[in-house]
Amino acid sequence: MQPSEGVTSPAFQLGALALVPDLSGALHAPDKRLLIVADLHFEKGSALARRGSMLPPYDSRETLARLAALVLRLKPKTIIALGDTWHDRGGHSRMDSSDEEVFAGLRQGIDWVFIAGNHDPEPPPELKGSAMQEMVLGGVTFRHEPDSRVETPEIAGHLHPAAKVKGRGRSVRRKCFVSNQSRCILPAFGAYTGGLNVLDPAFRPFFSDSGFKAHLIGERRVYGIGPLSLLPD
Repeated sequence: MQPSEGVTSPAFQLGALALVPDLSGALHAPDKRLLIVADLHFEKGSALARRGSMLPPYDSRETLARLAALVLRLKPKTIIALGDTWHDRGGHSRMDSSDEEVFAGLRQGIDWVFIAGNHDPEPPPELKGSAMQEMVLGGVTFRHEPDSRVETPEIAGHLHPAAKVKGRGRSVRRKCFVSNQSRCILPAFGAYTGGLNVLDPAFRPFFSDSGFKAHLIGERRVYGIGPLSLLPD
């Protein structure tokens, strides 16, 4: 992918945190050895299969493989999962034992913080880690759903942002981070999660028409794209 007006997306600052949008879809704070991921939606595939969907129910395995590669590469001390880690309340009980073992291994030696989401308001109690409605670190509030009523910096998920751009004569649509001086919303990390165009009205309470940047996830790097270069669906 080569957006015509794209440049490599730089680190940006929220509160006291220097943040780097990673190609994986995670947000990285290198000096804190902190990774932030949103909307893993483990066991969405098995939930859909129960409703007759023909999608193979192996999304958790793919998501865990991407997480494992990320942990190996960036070696975080802490991972904050911004809610909807599980697709529903019964997701943990449906996870295959081999996937459960991989996830348990990923929690060894890493402090996990599970933020409550609308799909998983109460993370499984047997998970090792801290379960919170929201948390504050470096002057930034971490929560699942962004809150337009607050003016303090926040990092959230929930909206699954994506962006569409025109490059080399064709349009390309990819997951993205979207940020301004006080807020960042992460793309969904889960394998079976889609994306909502950042120009959709759902984003308007959180970002002005011109005062944000989309950090578009390309094939080899993340591109910082201004709103004037974005396309609606």
